[in-house]
Amino acid sequence: MRIISGLHKGRRINAPKKLPVRPTTDMAKEALFNIISNRYNFELIKVLDLFSGTGNISYEFCSRGTKNIQSVDIDRRCIKFINETSNKLDMQIHTVCNDVYKHLEKSINQFDIIFADPPYDINQDKLEKLIDLIFKNKLINENGVCIIEHSKQRSLDNQKNFTDRKIYGGNCFSFFIEKKADL
Repeated sequence: MRIISGLHKGRRINAPKKLPVRPTTDMAKEALFNIISNRYNFELIKVLDLFSGTGNISYEFCSRGTKNIQSVDIDRRCIKFINETSNKLDMQIHTVCNDVYKHLEKSINQFDIIFADPPYDINQDKLEKLIDLIFKNKLINENGVCIIEHSKQRSLDNQKNFTDRKIYGGNCFSFFIEKKADL
């Protein structure tokens, strides 16, 4: 994997093969960040990276100037790799080794962008619970977005707060925002 843009543009990051991860492809990541960059100033946002794995998405945000990033993964080896890599690159990433669902239930922080890349074989109920927890616990700031990466064979279009999806190869990004009640 490589960092697409920013301070560390072009830098390759080689994760250990033993990590239980499926990093977002460079093509899909570049497309995603093109969408995000049209809406947000990277230096002013708070980001939550769920199921962070290798830290691929967190590094991209850091490279583009984001200072407030929290990466959550249940696998200690993933968290160790993110810590080692972020220290080596002088990036400020706050890591949390925890089950994502437990973390979301207890979190009191709000974020401008919440990115989640759960395992593609996660069942539909758990995926829907993830979205519900984020919005029920009001973890997204006003004008913020939740982005879920998943297989293009799965649809989240009927979920509450869904707004759009983009497909890149076998990857799909579904976008969710807090919808205001009609007055």
